[in-house]
Amino acid sequence: MKTYFINSIRFVLLILVQVMILNHFEVFGYINPYIYPLLIILLPFNINSIQKLLLAFVLGICIDIFEDSGGIHAAATLIIAYLRPLFLRNAFGLSYDYQTLKFYDAPFRSRLVYVSFMVIIHHVVLFSLEIFSVNHLLYLLEKIVYSSIFSIILIMITLNLIRKNRK
Repeated sequence: MKTYFINSIRFVLLILVQVMILNHFEVFGYINPYIYPLLIILLPFNINSIQKLLLAFVLGICIDIFEDSGGIHAAATLIIAYLRPLFLRNAFGLSYDYQTLKFYDAPFRSRLVYVSFMVIIHHVVLFSLEIFSVNHLLYLLEKIVYSSIFSIILIMITLNLIRKNRK
């Protein structure tokens, strides 16, 4: 019950921060940070697949409604939610397989690899669907790389702030 309450608060806060602050914050005209994938990143490791995919879809649709973007955020969040076990296994190894993993007790490198996988795949799907043109391939790659770097830094800072508040 406590997990549902915490995830509900995260859901609302991340949507509000994304829509009210970060969507109006563009660096160099095309770098836009996205923090809302943090909800999928911080979901419990033993969550039911149906619940995880449903939550990812609702999260993406909420962002799509506010941005009037036609479902591209829903597609991106669904993809990372579906691929999440693969990313967890690659980043954390045996501790994920044996369900002994505690996210904040894991080494920084493993957390960074996991967050990077999630954010990069999210941004590849999101911006590929947004631009949807081979003619703008260089622009697409720039947007993916720079937005991913900025989003990863922002998410890692947020994770460290959350961790400090837990102690």
